[in-house]
This record gives sequence, structure tokens and C-alpha cells, in this order.
Amino acid sequence: MFKNRTDAGQKLADVLDDHDVEADIVLAIPRGGLPVGRAVADAQDVPLDIVAARKLGAPGNPELAIGAVASDGTVWLNESTIRDLGVGETYIDEGIESERAAALEKVERYRAGRPPLELRGKTVLIVDDGIATGATTIVCLRQVKNQGAERVVLAVPVAPPDTVDRLTGEADEVICVETPPHFRAVGQFYDSFGQVSDSEAKAYLTSDD
Repeated sequence: MFKNRTDAGQKLADVLDDHDVEADIVLAIPRGGLPVGRAVADAQDVPLDIVAARKLGAPGNPELAIGAVASDGTVWLNESTIRDLGVGETYIDEGIESERAAALEKVERYRAGRPPLELRGKTVLIVDDGIATGATTIVCLRQVKNQGAERVVLAVPVAPPDTVDRLTGEADEVICVETPPHFRAVGQFYDSFGQVSDSEAKAYLTSDD
């Protein structure tokens, strides 16, 4: 479906243009969202920055999200899963603090001393290379709204229909190039889906300096 993340970003930029979406700022979710975000930011001729969050994994099953936390401490918890698994408050509180610190460290490392962009009153595009469940995306959207953005648009190349439906309640608009019903993982829709290194991630952020 997509050659690589840059190709996906260019296709996403075309769809945004078709929808007459004009952003003031693009925020990419690292690391995979950065090449996509760079292509979109270049097409829109606006600055690129990042917004980061970390998943809260279930006890003994870190891949199962019981919630997520953004770098500013914004939290989303999957209350029904927490209740079904009987996860205790201490585990959740410690997880929130640990993952918030990790998300903040990532943001600071990638920005390399540059101040964050002012979001208040702006139209902000949040971009990733694709979304599976959307746990971390929810807190990224909420963080940006908490920072005073006037309009928050989520834009991704690919996501399953049920995730798009769920995220529609969190963003002012959700734009997705493809919403395949048979969805296993984001990488299945890319010819090339290698991991983005820290050095590559930083390069995407500084290429407009």
C-alpha cells in the first residue's frame, strides 16, 4: 500500500489537500511518525515538532494497554480492562510516573534544547505512521487540546475502522488514507517499515532549520 513512511506522508499530504485542511503546526508521534510528519509539514509549509506518549502495559503482559500517559502527565486509563484484570492503584500510579518520565525524556532528547512550539489558538495536525489500538494517540490528542490548540486534526496513512471511529470522539477531525477492515499491524501496509533510529528522528526534526 505504501512504499515507505515518506511515501505514506506524501500520500497523506495529498488527502489533506483534498480535504482543504490547512495546519499551523504538524506534531509527529516519534519515532515512526517523524518521516510521515516531515513530508506533511513540508507539503503544508509549516513547522514540525513532536508529541510523545507511552503505553501503560498490563501486569505480566506489557503489550496489552491498560492506559497511556503523555509527556505532560495527561493520562487515559482503560477502566474496563483494569477492572477485569484487577490491577491495583499502586501498579497504575507507579506505571504512570515511570512512563511519563520516559515520554518526557524522549521529547527533550529529540528537541535538543529547542523550546516547544506554541499551540494556543492554532490548528494542529497530529501525525503518525499508522494506528492500531490508539491508546497513546488518545493522550497525545488530549495533551494538545490541554495546551490550548483551537483545532486538532489527527492524520494517519492507515488505521482499522473501529479505531478511527473511537478516535473521532477525541479529535476535531480524523483523516486516514486507508481504513482496511482486515488489520493485523501497521507494518503490513508498508513495503519498507524498518525502525527509525534516534539519529534519523532528530534529522527529520531539524531539516527545516
